Amino acid sequence: MGMTGYVDFGYVTFIALGAYGMSLGITYFYQVEGLGIWIVFIGFLLALLLASLSALLEAFIALRLRGAYFAIACIGINEGLRHFIEGAKLWGGSEGLIFSGSLIQAVGRETANQLTTFWADLAVFIIAALAAFLNIHYMRSKIGYALTAVKEDEDAAKVMGVNTTKYKTIAFLTSGLLGASVGAVAWGLKLGYVFPGDVFVIHYTVECIVVVLLGGAGTLLGPVVGGLIYGLSKYWLAIIWPGFQLLIFAPIIIIIIVLFPEGVVGMLKNRVRGTALERYLL
Repeated sequence: MGMTGYVDFGYVTFIALGAYGMSLGITYFYQVEGLGIWIVFIGFLLALLLASLSALLEAFIALRLRGAYFAIACIGINEGLRHFIEGAKLWGGSEGLIFSGSLIQAVGRETANQLTTFWADLAVFIIAALAAFLNIHYMRSKIGYALTAVKEDEDAAKVMGVNTTKYKTIAFLTSGLLGASVGAVAWGLKLGYVFPGDVFVIHYTVECIVVVLLGGAGTLLGPVVGGLIYGLSKYWLAIIWPGFQLLIFAPIIIIIIVLFPEGVVGMLKNRVRGTALERYLL
């Protein structure tokens, strides 16, 4: 979103497929003797595979659609896949998959408890660190310049020799694999179940977009700052005015975005431009 300008309202599809990949790996391989904890790694690989296919599909659409048309198409993919799973009774259909018992049977109760608590949470931090590293690498490399060119003027970028197809595919694959990784460990492994009515909810995507807009799109620190503002404010308002937090929070978000269209970090970068602090605000 920050580098290419493509707003993917169907991003939750990657998270959902990641959760399904982990659930399928554990559900269908827990009875195989000798695998043990390796079923978790099989589930993780399945999550990455499913997300890769979805990311390639969205990249294919992105080659033909832009702006609001692309956003609507991504929503259509998300809702279409959800209803297909439910209607075709694929992967448990609307009943979903509950695999906590299968995980316990495969690795034992103590190991399963450790996997669903400590290791699942640790994996989220590792994925976040990997996302930060990739973000910095892309921003400072040829990939980042190419994606920024796509955002500024995609037609001009093509004329100048930028292979927009290649770099948009890289962007969607990176996005999809990171999203699937989070879905696999923070949803699938952590909770031990997956239902299409829960994992395909577009609300998760909207929250991600709000967080990025608050902090600053196309920056490394923006989503961190935006996440802190969004999470702490939402929690605080829920305590002070329970039941009215969303009604109060919505205009607050609008005011912040209007006052700081580039996000909080973007505003700070403009303020410190040309000073020694500029290098620290990525």
